[in-house]
Amino acid sequence: MTKTTNGRILERILDPVSSVLNDEATRKLIGLKAHRQGQARVAQLARKCNEGKLTADERAEYETYVMAGEFIAILQAKARILLARSGQPT
Repeated sequence: MTKTTNGRILERILDPVSSVLNDEATRKLIGLKAHRQGQARVAQLARKCNEGKLTADERAEYETYVMAGEFIAILQAKARILLARSGQPT
């Protein structure tokens, strides 16, 4: 399955979630950021991946981070759309 296919599947799955967000939850979702330790770990794994030096466990961990990042990014995009449709600034 390609990254694009995964993104489309995630988007379909997340449609019902985004439809029940209130303004407060929408704004909090848009403001979500990974903590520094998580960001540092992803950067480390990305570097090792680019060098072809990931172990099988590290690859699985990295793929999980990437999937979680896609999940959150799609939810955040949907939240921004909801706010824009309601005429509120993001």
